Amino acid sequence: MKKRVYLQGFGVDLLSFSQALECACDAVNNMDNIQIITINPEMIEAAKKDKDFANVIKHAELIVPDGVGIKIALALKGYKQERIGGCDLSYELVKLCESNGWRLALLGAKEEVIQTLLSKFKNDFPNLNIVYSHNGYFDNENEILNDISKSNPQVLLCALGAPKQEFLIYRLKEMLQGCVMIGVGGSFDVFSGCTKRAPVIWQKLGLEWLYRVIVQPERIKRIFPTLPIFLFESIIDSIKK
Repeated sequence: MKKRVYLQGFGVDLLSFSQALECACDAVNNMDNIQIITINPEMIEAAKKDKDFANVIKHAELIVPDGVGIKIALALKGYKQERIGGCDLSYELVKLCESNGWRLALLGAKEEVIQTLLSKFKNDFPNLNIVYSHNGYFDNENEILNDISKSNPQVLLCALGAPKQEFLIYRLKEMLQGCVMIGVGGSFDVFSGCTKRAPVIWQKLGLEWLYRVIVQPERIKRIFPTLPIFLFESIIDSIKK
């Protein structure tokens, strides 16, 4: 169903949006745990400097191309691949939870955001079974992990930001069974309505990152010089193919 290719030594799965959802469904139905990483240039550059983070990415069961930088890097290697946004993918997983009766766990964001999100999900998805929720501000990680394990979720959305969310999910894979786990960054802020998402035209053009920079100028430190460096190294990497 999917083909894994490598960008600067890091895997990226080539598949459609619907195929990514199929992988999630198969995991729940087969009682398998899968970690979905929505990879972007910032994560790859960070993993180059952090062997532990690189190891987590290496062992992820599904790595989907999020971010226009990944799409460009794949194109340089001759692969035409659609961008699979983590925000969109995780929202579809919420819909699947309601339609299939799957147990959903939510971890991350500020307390006021998670409470607003719970109210909104209750209104938008009346049959959604949320078995666990907690904000992203805690020091007792082991207790959080144990509580999540006891709730026995089939889908976990973890909004702690990378790489913290990926490390936590990696640990949970040893504690759960039949769970799809995905790091969703700031998606809870978007789902709850606390943060406005980029207009659809910006999303379709792959410029959602630019919209975020305009709205939140402080984000520019995360993108520059990381993105230009990643694209330059992607050109070098494509020549080696």
